[in-house]
Amino acid sequence: MAELKNRSAFYEYAIEDKLVAGMVLTGTEIKSIREGRVSFNDAFCYFSKGELYLKSLHIAEYSHGTYANHDPLRERKLLLQRKELRKWEKKLQERGYTIVPLRIFINEKGLAKIEVGLGKGKKLHDKRDSIKQREADRELRRNFKL
Repeated sequence: MAELKNRSAFYEYAIEDKLVAGMVLTGTEIKSIREGRVSFNDAFCYFSKGELYLKSLHIAEYSHGTYANHDPLRERKLLLQRKELRKWEKKLQERGYTIVPLRIFINEKGLAKIEVGLGKGKKLHDKRDSIKQREADRELRRNFKL
């Protein structure tokens, strides 16, 4: 099963909370996701009329699609429980918070799911700390392998 991760999200944002949501997709979109043809560049989520939407997630057109192929950058509705939506909408009112997609995967039932995270943007010094921590972890793993 395909799992596609948004690596830059963890570098750009300090993720505080995560949720797994369903997506409203067309047939050619799910086929492209299964092929792994997804790009997270500049993708984000926003609220509109109490519902959560995903914007700028690029799902490439399906190679065998016909005239019914989808628009690669269309907005996609995310499916979450209303209680979770209200909680995150209140958090989003606070300054600096944003909702970013973290990974897309196919669950055991064959449905495409997306993990979204509520995060605050990192400053430059925070990013440097993340790089130092990652390199230190890599060095530890390298030393213990020997």
